[in-house]
Amino acid sequence: METVQQIIAIVLLVLGTFLSLVGVIGFIRLPDVYTRLHATGKVSVFGLVFLLIAASILTPLTAWKGILLIFFVLLGSPAISHSIASAAYKAGVPLVNTKRDDLKSKLERGSGKDV
Repeated sequence: METVQQIIAIVLLVLGTFLSLVGVIGFIRLPDVYTRLHATGKVSVFGLVFLLIAASILTPLTAWKGILLIFFVLLGSPAISHSIASAAYKAGVPLVNTKRDDLKSKLERGSGKDV
């Protein structure tokens, strides 16, 4: 049974590392703040979740800490990404290759005002 847990943990470690690497590559390669937030907010968070699950499997005495960290990461990540994107939009950070801006009629770019 211990060997099966170790194999599962190793698979999760490799998957988590791969997803984190994809998030870092997306952060480096994507053109603007908004698309970079998508790469780091989605891919890297799930990479972190897989790494925390693997750590919880490998060290069962701290499993509850890993579960608690997963809960807080999944709870906070969307709100943090939204806050950063909203602040960037309000500060006037330009969108790259955009055809549509739904907030343009509701909010002046660079105004600092809330919607």
